[in-house]
Amino acid sequence: MFKKYKFLKIILPGIALAVLISLISQGINELLASQIFETKKSPISTVLIAILLGILFGNTFNIKQSLTVGLDFTQKYILKFGIILLGIRLSFIDFLKFGSLAIPLITICIIGVLLIIKVLVKRFPISSKMSYLIAMGTSVCGATAIVATAPVINAKKTEIAYAIANITLFGVIAMLVYPYFAEWYFNGKSLESGLFLGTSIHETAQVAAAGLIYDQQFDSPETLNVATVTKLIRNTFLVVLIPLFAFMHNKGKLKQKNYSLKNIFPFFVLGFVGMIIFRNLGDQIFLLETDNHTYWTDLIGYLKILSTISLTMAMAAVGISINLVELKMMGLKPFIVGLIAAVVVGIISLIYIETLLKFIV
Repeated sequence: MFKKYKFLKIILPGIALAVLISLISQGINELLASQIFETKKSPISTVLIAILLGILFGNTFNIKQSLTVGLDFTQKYILKFGIILLGIRLSFIDFLKFGSLAIPLITICIIGVLLIIKVLVKRFPISSKMSYLIAMGTSVCGATAIVATAPVINAKKTEIAYAIANITLFGVIAMLVYPYFAEWYFNGKSLESGLFLGTSIHETAQVAAAGLIYDQQFDSPETLNVATVTKLIRNTFLVVLIPLFAFMHNKGKLKQKNYSLKNIFPFFVLGFVGMIIFRNLGDQIFLLETDNHTYWTDLIGYLKILSTISLTMAMAAVGISINLVELKMMGLKPFIVGLIAAVVVGIISLIYIETLLKFIV
């Protein structure tokens, strides 16, 4: 009991800071709508404001260790909690539908990124280990993929740091720009926009933020749902790609790397699926009962709000963790490789959606 109390005492200051920034972001959002633009909705979403405020705060003030633990907890666990709760929005049929459309696109994007990086490292020489890390981060799930891949290819700390900085930079740019680009390019088509966001943005947190920005600005919860499903399925490709990269790196060497499925499988995906099942079972049970209908719909509404709050808090924490000085020190060659890889995965996604998707839907 004492240990739990001590742990809560350690993480609460950082969590409180994330809550504070998210509340300020909501206030700014409402102020922009009512006083500045005099519209029902602000042109800048709450999530986007939270990210920008986090970046400003994190690069203006020296973040104390007493805050860092709670901010890390928010990024890691409250983010996953928010993503799991997103499952309450989906029917199981929609999950299967979106997943079946996403898997071919994810596969093509991953193959495309691996091929282009193999070509790029000949033109812009960087270590093979860093090229593997950038390829994994771009094609699968950002920093999580990099951290999971690094031990099996024996990557150096500097290579890991550069790869994460690379992925962070281009993922953040895509997170801020792509929701508005998708709305313009796809002319409000929610399925296409969701698939694009889910495949072309690196981190799970960044995809969730981009989906929320799109939903908040263009009233499209389906886009958020499609983007989330696409990204979570993309995350599960770690299970295949990490052993593949380990084999490629150690090919011809009398060396074997041990890796655990427990360490590389994104188990919060199962929580997301579990929440979908919970929603659908509840619909079957409670919507037939008039007395419980209101309670069930209210519960769904509260869980949706809790999901949005959790993700906004996580985005504030993500913003605080972005160190602009470290990004500036990244170096030119990894920067170019990461930029081209990020652009290529976006282009592949657009080509697939504009051509092959029409034959599937």
